Amino acid sequence: MLNSYNIRTEALPTEMQSLLATYPRDSWDAHPGFKDKTRQWLRAHEGFRYLSETIRTDAEAYLDKGIDPEEFSGRLSYLGNALVRNLHGHHTWEDRSYFPELSAADARFDEGLEILETDHADLDRVLEDFTRLANRTIKLIQLNESAAREEAEQLHGVSETIEAFLARHLTDEEELAVPIILHHRLRG
Repeated sequence: MLNSYNIRTEALPTEMQSLLATYPRDSWDAHPGFKDKTRQWLRAHEGFRYLSETIRTDAEAYLDKGIDPEEFSGRLSYLGNALVRNLHGHHTWEDRSYFPELSAADARFDEGLEILETDHADLDRVLEDFTRLANRTIKLIQLNESAAREEAEQLHGVSETIEAFLARHLTDEEELAVPIILHHRLRG
């Protein structure tokens, strides 16, 4: 399913990660410039990873008949809405506030910014498909169980795409932004 979307699967080029060598991920927590705002941003990313994984595993459980259709429908509605709504809000905030701040602080951020912004646009397309499939699956659970399962198979594929996309994108975003934040002592 990942190939049906034009989603980047390779890491950011090495030259875009120049500060990561100076500020490796395993040193972030101990750095005096690692403040609550950055922790909150990273926690939001962990929440997106958790939601996308849960949606995928719920779809698998539904397809394997390991979860009641009504329970699956309710969870899909709640978790799917939370994932889509919060990702859109988070990315809007990043694009309007967070990324411009990082760009103003360090021109090295600009090298990766175009890639991250393209990721956001690509993810929007995947989330549109996910929303359509999730809504159809929920409706079909009430109307036609076999048709709901067919739709849920497609939904599962798109949820795998979202999970894989977020794994790559969020890691790249973090490894590009956090070293700049630490280097310049931003987000205090």
